[in-house]
Amino acid sequence: MQSLNSPTAIIDFCLAPLNLDTGTEAEREVRRRLEHVIKTFRAKAAQPVSVDFSRMPSQVINEAAHGYE
Repeated sequence: MQSLNSPTAIIDFCLAPLNLDTGTEAEREVRRRLEHVIKTFRAKAAQPVSVDFSRMPSQVINEAAHGYE
């Protein structure tokens, strides 16, 4: 996988598994908030930030311990 640099690419990758109904007010608000977080983080970081999700360890959630919501 190639590093993701643009906020839109990072957001698209993260939201893809949720299959959100695109074009809804809620989906636009989620994207707006995530873009703000990414841009704010980048502005405060000392160097440019890109994300390579293929190099991140997998996270396993124990649904029994956290609820099946």
